[in-house]
Amino acid sequence: MSSGNTMKKVLVIDDNPTIVELIKYAVNLQGAYQVIVAYDGVQGLERIFAEQPDCVIIDVKMPRMDGYQLVRCLRGDARTANTPLIILSAMTREEDQLTGLLSGADEYLTKPFKPTALNAAIERVLHLTPAERQRRTDYLVQTQAERE
Repeated sequence: MSSGNTMKKVLVIDDNPTIVELIKYAVNLQGAYQVIVAYDGVQGLERIFAEQPDCVIIDVKMPRMDGYQLVRCLRGDARTANTPLIILSAMTREEDQLTGLLSGADEYLTKPFKPTALNAAIERVLHLTPAERQRRTDYLVQTQAERE
C-alpha cells in the first residue's frame, strides 16, 4: 500500500543547460512528471540505472556517448529494453531520424520543439507495450532493408 509519490519520472539527457531548462519547463507544464537531468550520455546511463525513470528524453550530439549509442545500449540491456525513449535533436534530416528510430528510439522529435508535441510524445511512449515496440522496430528494419 503505497501512498508515496505517484508522479512518473522523466530523465532529460542533453549537454546544453539552456535546452535542459526549456525541456524541464515544457514537461512541467503537464504537471504529471518529476524531471531529472543528466548532461551527457555516460552520466545519463548512470542516472537511468540509479533512478529507473519511466521515460527518457535524449539528445543526439553529446560528449562521451552520443544519443544513438545510448539508445542502442539501453535497448540491448534487459533491464532497460522496454524503457520509453524519445530522441529530441537539432539533427533534422530524414536519415538522422531514421538512424534514431532504427537505434531503438520510440519517437524522434526535432528542435526547436513545441511543448505540446513533446508532452504528447511522452504520453504515447508511456503507453507502448513491449509487443508494440517490437512490431514498430521490426517494421522499420524491414522497410529499411527494402530501401537498400
